[in-house]
Amino acid sequence: MDLFDYMREQNQEKDSPLASRLRPVTLEEVVGQQHIIGRDKLLYRAIQADKLSSIIFYGPPGTGKTTLAKVIANTTSAEFNQINATAAGKKDMELVVQQAKDNQGMYGKKTILFIDEIHRFHKGQQDYLLPFVEDGTIILIGATTENPYFEVNGALLSRSVIFELKPLSGEDIQSILLRALTDVEKGLGSYRAEIAEDALEFLADAANGDARAALTALELGVLTTPRAKDGKIHITLEVASECIQKRVVRYDKSGDNHYDTVSAFIKSMRGSDPDAAVYYLARMLYAGEDIRFIARRIMICAAEDVGNADANALTVAVSAAQAVERIGMPEAQIILSQAVTYVACAPKSNAACVAIGRAMEAMKQTQALSVPVHLQDSHYRGAKQIGHGTGYLYAHDFPNHYVRQQYLPDGLFDAKFYEPTENGYEKQIREHLAFLRKSAADGQM
Repeated sequence: MDLFDYMREQNQEKDSPLASRLRPVTLEEVVGQQHIIGRDKLLYRAIQADKLSSIIFYGPPGTGKTTLAKVIANTTSAEFNQINATAAGKKDMELVVQQAKDNQGMYGKKTILFIDEIHRFHKGQQDYLLPFVEDGTIILIGATTENPYFEVNGALLSRSVIFELKPLSGEDIQSILLRALTDVEKGLGSYRAEIAEDALEFLADAANGDARAALTALELGVLTTPRAKDGKIHITLEVASECIQKRVVRYDKSGDNHYDTVSAFIKSMRGSDPDAAVYYLARMLYAGEDIRFIARRIMICAAEDVGNADANALTVAVSAAQAVERIGMPEAQIILSQAVTYVACAPKSNAACVAIGRAMEAMKQTQALSVPVHLQDSHYRGAKQIGHGTGYLYAHDFPNHYVRQQYLPDGLFDAKFYEPTENGYEKQIREHLAFLRKSAADGQM
């Protein structure tokens, strides 16, 4: 590197965004992701020992995929090359592969190739890498925001270890922001800026686990906010809101407003008002509520308030919960909206909820009554000698696959726990049960 290259690199570093300047250099500087880089974890040990195999980092934006690749670049003795799949083509990969072969043949040196947004490579481009990953010419590090099991060549996956990065917690992002404000060399320490506690919490929540978004907003706030009379730059809640382009919503995740909003959300679904339900969904999403928390509330409502009036509501809710885990925001809001509006519009019944409540109350009152003898297990040696299973009537041997016999214990013989309503599919359930019971009473079975 000559003097001009050195000066150009220094200027680029100085003018680069805050998120880039603050990028950790060592594993000890990395915030979060302790489930994969904790001292006792495989990735930590592999990086420290410089014994990496091909790996794929998978997770939302701003969670540290590129950061971990850069840490590896700073600690490994291997040649490190980086390309971005949005701009690179086959020629770029051919050049890296040729250099890797030269390094391996002449110097016995390994080559690491970091491909950012690897899911952007089409199948042919991914296939090109396969033999060189296979024979160890290159050690591949791929980074993707998409589920690699859907977007990356299966052959590459089988030769790589996949590490899923989680969205950073609010506490993690607050720690990063405070470091940025105090770091004089790489951060904003020389600006003498201070951030209000509520503004710090707001930025951390509004960033939705994306450290880059939070740092970008903080940098914008510091660079555009005039100094106060005390000579300092004060980042208030209002400034933070403007910089991250989100309005401040009165929504304390541990306070009354949180529970009021969640309560209104559930009651709107229960009350069959899809407009109100989707409004409260938007309110929670806008405030940065955990999408997994929202999905759990929808599943509960589907079972508690819709039940068997439309059993498909629970299927939709569970599918939505699984989908938002895989996809994440912002697309997850569409999936949640579909589930919320379906549950809100579905016919309602709390009969299943009432049934388990009545049954639990019966348990408290009667304790453990004996199971009727004819229902007891008869599949072990000696069961018949003591009468277990004797007299059991196999329902499928009778018309309509139904026969009247005692199923509840003595003392609860006539108890009614589940009473289907006239709503939705439960009306058919109610009519079917009535038909079976009437037929049995008439002696037709």
